[in-house]
Amino acid sequence: MYLSALKIENFRQFGLAGHGLEISFNEGVTALVGENDAGKTAVIDAIRYVLQTRDAEYLKLQLEDFHIDDAGVQADAITLVCTLDGLSKAELGAFAEYVTYKNKVGRLHIYWSAKRVLGSSLTRRWVDISVRSGEKGEGLSLDAGVRQLLATAYLKPLRDAEREMSPGRNSRLSQVLSSFPNIDAGKDFDTAAPPATTLDAEALSVAGMGDYMRHLVNKHSAIVSAEQAINVNYLAPLSLAGQPLTSRISFGEGGTESARLKQILERLELGLLDHASGESRGIYGLGSNNVLFMACELLLLGKEPDGLPLLLVEEPEAHLHPQRQLQLMEFLEKAAKSGEGLRPVQVILTTHSPNLSSKIPIQNLVMMQRGQAFSLAEDQTCLGADDYRFLSRFLDVTKAGLFFAKGLLVVEGDAEAILLPALARRLGKDLTKHGVSVINVGGVGLRRYSKIMQRRDISKGEIEIPTACITDMDVMPDCAPEILGLVKGAADPKWAKTDRRWKAICDFGVTSADQEAGLEEHRKKRMESDGQCVRTYVADHWTLEYDLAYAGLAREVHAAAYLAINEEKIDQGKATKATLLGAADGAFKVIEATHSSKEARCSAIYKLFKRASKSIAAQHLIDLIDERFVAGTLDVTGLRGLLPKYVIHAIEYATRGSAIPAAASTASAIIASVVTDPESPAGVEERKE
Repeated sequence: MYLSALKIENFRQFGLAGHGLEISFNEGVTALVGENDAGKTAVIDAIRYVLQTRDAEYLKLQLEDFHIDDAGVQADAITLVCTLDGLSKAELGAFAEYVTYKNKVGRLHIYWSAKRVLGSSLTRRWVDISVRSGEKGEGLSLDAGVRQLLATAYLKPLRDAEREMSPGRNSRLSQVLSSFPNIDAGKDFDTAAPPATTLDAEALSVAGMGDYMRHLVNKHSAIVSAEQAINVNYLAPLSLAGQPLTSRISFGEGGTESARLKQILERLELGLLDHASGESRGIYGLGSNNVLFMACELLLLGKEPDGLPLLLVEEPEAHLHPQRQLQLMEFLEKAAKSGEGLRPVQVILTTHSPNLSSKIPIQNLVMMQRGQAFSLAEDQTCLGADDYRFLSRFLDVTKAGLFFAKGLLVVEGDAEAILLPALARRLGKDLTKHGVSVINVGGVGLRRYSKIMQRRDISKGEIEIPTACITDMDVMPDCAPEILGLVKGAADPKWAKTDRRWKAICDFGVTSADQEAGLEEHRKKRMESDGQCVRTYVADHWTLEYDLAYAGLAREVHAAAYLAINEEKIDQGKATKATLLGAADGAFKVIEATHSSKEARCSAIYKLFKRASKSIAAQHLIDLIDERFVAGTLDVTGLRGLLPKYVIHAIEYATRGSAIPAAASTASAIIASVVTDPESPAGVEERKE
């Protein structure tokens, strides 16, 4: 039995009908990911209200839990419905009067509703809560025993695991142990025939061992002497005739065996051992104790013979370093499978950790965004089976940041990942302030990553995270192959080869009209995966470095590449940055004098990147642009005029996610609202749409 679905109406940020929430869960691990205030905690709390939890903490419904719509009107009723699937024959029998059958499949619907009672919220009873069975609450009310069987284990965020495992009244450890199979097994203690050997003592039940310990303590000479001293020296003189006062020193004792067992369990604590000494010491921090706490809960859920094996965890990464987070995720996935005498445990967690998100299979992720839940299962996204296989290998921690962003810039290399945040900041579009993540796919899988954000069925909503994919045009000007040494003159037979890895403009036709049409078709192919919130911005001409030089930063791009080539000289103290910049300026003047066309000059500059590291050059280019801003020779308007249009448009689109107009309710509306330069290729494409 597992929780397969949850329906929420009029609870916190979720409204009624189309503005409510319907979310599906996996049998194993389901991770809720997304930006802050997306509704992840509301989902966990909704499950807690419906199914209740095993801890002693009482979850009280608050007035603010009732949804308030855009007009400021607060709802009068909350409806929460949990659906449980996969019931075994034994479970179908145990819940027979509550099960709903459809197509011969039995499901258990738990329909929880709360209605506000008219009047002051300060009155003693201001809300009516009902828990019934049936998809629409048409079935019987659930009694306390049934609800206890459905209670889940819940680990709250920023939990104090050490306190939870410490002794005390109703401690979590005592609750876990009291539910552990055979905790009450063993013999009772008989004062007339106390254990004669250690083996006899070990055969006692836990409560029996407690009774035996009381028996031994009561016989201790010091205890006996103290007891006699109190009775003879103090209580006897104070006693009245016929009313003697007599005391007894002993442990506090419960009346029944279960009460005595509870007292013993509440005195136990769970701690980690120091491997050097083999003793339990308080040397471990919150992270290690957090793992210990989760292990304890999972053990209980796996050992129990009945009930709902569901663990709710908010922010399991709390207090854990990245390596331990990855190890924890493997542990949770293993716990979700049966084996070694344990039954499978369903885990539903919320996380803000890219580490955990990268380790969880994409199919097990649910993105929470703007009050909606988007499952990333294979039948929900535009990803194909091969895409899932690809992403399972290449989705690492840095790329998993896409699940938590308000906007995305998906790029193909380190240079773009370094340059774009700095350029955006200088354009007044700071990516950090706008909640935009730069996802560097390393030259592979650009479209695969973008398709994560595209839904197969948009009637159920679209993900409203503006996703700008930046890619090179990868078409050289006709002069570039010779400048780069790829061919030797126009008669080189390499021009006729069809299997060469590079393309030039002349490959797209003889006439200018043919070339323009061919290039346009080439551009469209690179944008064919666009749709919903995803948009591809293709380089205006060739690559980022070439286009930066072509647009107006030729001198700066050349100087940055020159510095990157001579980076080692600077590090070794053989040259200074100032002297290298002087030499770079002289070399740039030679390029200007040697090449008459703009295409040829920019191709000559790009030739430097055969030796220069693009990422190091990007860092130097940022410094050179910043220096011009500091010197006052460049401002935001001037920089906009020096940058390729597709770079500006990509940044503007990605940063719109943090300021989407209220009227733009779908990603399609967001795309339609993008303002572009009508003269750029991207602008032409948008006018066609």
